[in-house]
Formats: sequence, structure tokens, C-alpha cells
Amino acid sequence: MGVSRLEHVNIRCARLAATKAFYIDIIGLTDGARPAFPFGGAWLYCGDTAVIHLVDAADHPGSWTGTLERNEGAGDSQPGLGTGAFDHVAFHGEDFDGMRDKLRAAGLKFRDRIVPGTGLKQIFVPDPEGVMVELNFDA
Repeated sequence: MGVSRLEHVNIRCARLAATKAFYIDIIGLTDGARPAFPFGGAWLYCGDTAVIHLVDAADHPGSWTGTLERNEGAGDSQPGLGTGAFDHVAFHGEDFDGMRDKLRAAGLKFRDRIVPGTGLKQIFVPDPEGVMVELNFDA
């Protein structure tokens, strides 16, 4: 018994519109079908898979509170406390130079590097919510 694949990453957004635009316009995901939840959000797709789920967690009616029912053996979720030591989400990218140009044109701060001994090129750029996005490009 175990897992077979990663389904998605869920990001609580104080800046839903800006975060959605970042993942669509900069990263290249597409906005797609999402169930009619009672809170705002978006499901962003890479191909046929909704890999990034955004939920409106701004402080207004109709946003997602992030609180959970208390289950035996589980702690209470409290908004604003985060989910631990989650560091980044990574995607395979195409056109390293083109992506750097796109990030510069958008005025976004990022860092890039080549992984020692591999030739793998990487770009790290934070989204509007502060989640680090890693983009990996083949040598």
C-alpha cells in the first residue's frame, strides 16, 4: 500500500487574481474545470491534470477559511499557521533563455543556476503568495 503519483498542490491565496495570472501568464498553465465549491478559486492544468489548486483565502465572505473538522489523532488547522516546512513546487520547463526573458520582462525577481555535474538548468521564482516555483530545463 502506498501512493502512485502526486495529484496537486493547493495554495491558499490572499491575492487570488494575481496568483492565477502568474501561473497562467508566466508559468504556462491553463485555467480549467473546477467543481462548484462554496468558495472562490481556480484549478490550473498542465495538460490534462489540474496540478495547482488555488483557493481564495482572503478575509471576506465567501472565501475558504482553511479550518478542518477535528479528527481523532489530528490537530486543529488554524489559518495563518501554514503547513510546515513545504519549500517549493517544481515543473519541467522548455526554453530556459525564453523563460528568463519572460521573467525579466514581467519585472519578477528570480535566480537561476546549473546543477553541478548534470547540466540541468534551473530557475527559481516566487509566486505572488510567496510559494517558490522551481523550473527545470534539460541540458
